[in-house]
Amino acid sequence: MADLVVAPPQQPTDLFGEPIEAHPPWFKPEAFLRADFDPDAYVADLRSYVPLDSLAAELRSHLAALRAELVGLINRDYADFVGLSARLKGVDAAAARMRAPLADLRDKVAAFRAATAAALAALRAGLEQRASATAARELLELLLDTSHVVSKVEKLIKELPIAQPDSSNVQAISGNKGYSGNAITPPIVDAGIDVRETQSILLERIASEMNRLKFYTSHAQNLPFIENLEKRVQGATKLLDGSLERCFVDGLEHRDGKVVYNCLRAYAAIDNTSSAEEIFRTTVVSPLIQKIVPQNYAKAVAGVSSDDLEDDYEQIMQFVEKDCKFILEISSSANSGLHVFDFLANSILKEVHLAVQKGKPGATSPGKPKQFLKNYKASLRFLDFLEGYCLSKPAVAKFRSEPAYADFMRLWHVAVYFTLKFQDIAGGLDSALTATITPVGMHENQTKPKILLLKQSIKLLESLQACWSDEVLVFSHSDKFLRLSLQLISRYTTWLSSGLATRKSSDGSSNSPADAEWALSIPVEDFIYEYARNLRSLGIDAREIESFRALWQCVAPRDKQDNIQF
Repeated sequence: MADLVVAPPQQPTDLFGEPIEAHPPWFKPEAFLRADFDPDAYVADLRSYVPLDSLAAELRSHLAALRAELVGLINRDYADFVGLSARLKGVDAAAARMRAPLADLRDKVAAFRAATAAALAALRAGLEQRASATAARELLELLLDTSHVVSKVEKLIKELPIAQPDSSNVQAISGNKGYSGNAITPPIVDAGIDVRETQSILLERIASEMNRLKFYTSHAQNLPFIENLEKRVQGATKLLDGSLERCFVDGLEHRDGKVVYNCLRAYAAIDNTSSAEEIFRTTVVSPLIQKIVPQNYAKAVAGVSSDDLEDDYEQIMQFVEKDCKFILEISSSANSGLHVFDFLANSILKEVHLAVQKGKPGATSPGKPKQFLKNYKASLRFLDFLEGYCLSKPAVAKFRSEPAYADFMRLWHVAVYFTLKFQDIAGGLDSALTATITPVGMHENQTKPKILLLKQSIKLLESLQACWSDEVLVFSHSDKFLRLSLQLISRYTTWLSSGLATRKSSDGSSNSPADAEWALSIPVEDFIYEYARNLRSLGIDAREIESFRALWQCVAPRDKQDNIQF
């Protein structure tokens, strides 16, 4: 069969030879090829400006073009299409021959997959068993270590009373067969080291083991074995606390720095800093503080001891410098790990707080303002003295954040003190403003010339000076004293403005406010006299002053004319 040769269709052109578009611009055949083509949306979009008949005609035209293109493609490859059946002879037999090996391969792959899954399951089971065995071994080792540490601590504690205050027994301890070749052998000491230091070193070692024991028990809680060891652990803890307390007290009494250092490291190891701070407070601080401030409320009430704390603080500071400085230096030494202790707040300041509270309860009472302010300022100086032992800003911040510091500051009711001073100062000015007005010098003998004419003005000045005097002001409440000063000035301004307004608008009637009647009883020359003084102090123009000079000479008495200086 001869191949059919079909010439490609010629595209129509215009007069200038340019191809003419087969479809209008709104018809895009490539839109049909998009994967997200939606016929309903396509028709709805075109029908707003294209008639449906035109759209149908274009679709039919496009269908005819597609069919013509399909026929052209078949005609182009017609020979291959016709000869395809001849080339496919024997394909079924070849496919049958390939089916058997492929099936065999599929069976082998399935068997291998099943074997692999079984091996993987077995491997996972083995890993789980290994993990559980490892966890069980670790737990067993933890329990064994816990039991070993408990036994070690008990043995070390039992060896503590063996030490005697002579060098031969110290050597006997170091060579005791119970410690030979053992990991718990205490450090070998020279014959010159006394027993206190030996015990303190051993106690530090025991405290380290107790810390390790605490770590073990925290990781093996709720286990029967640990619960059975609980009584032994509590007994060892009690014996350690007692022995450590006796050694620490002995070191404090003898001022043995090495013993105190070792005991503090032991307290830090078992995380029991509060016990060391309390022992130092009761052993060293409390007896000396009670000598300075006896904690006897009956004597305080009877007046045997005064409420003045300034001298007491001086003695306490001398005592701290003499008897407490050594432990403060030890606890703040570099790279010692003893920064966790705060003897300043929890030992010294706490005891001073108790002494003031019990021995001199009236010293912190705002009912005696002068005494209260004096004691409060002395207390602040004492706190500054204690902060001088802090070697850094973080240490100062830590000292101020301690509960003992906050409790001591709560002793001083500065807000109540300010309230009393407010009532005193503001009430005094208010009483002066509501009293009958009397110019200074009119009925009293004055030894010194007064800058202000009215007693109320003098009272205002005295009140303002009182707010900022050293005998009244508390710097922590300076904002409140500033507000009080402004309130005093405002009260005086209101009083004076009310009087001047009454004076200006008075027509002799009795309808004037009661608090402004004072203005009606003051001679006019007193107002001019007071105003002229203010002119000079404010730097008013000289011509205005000359005008008031003439007015003054007309109305003022002869004695006041001599006193004023224009």
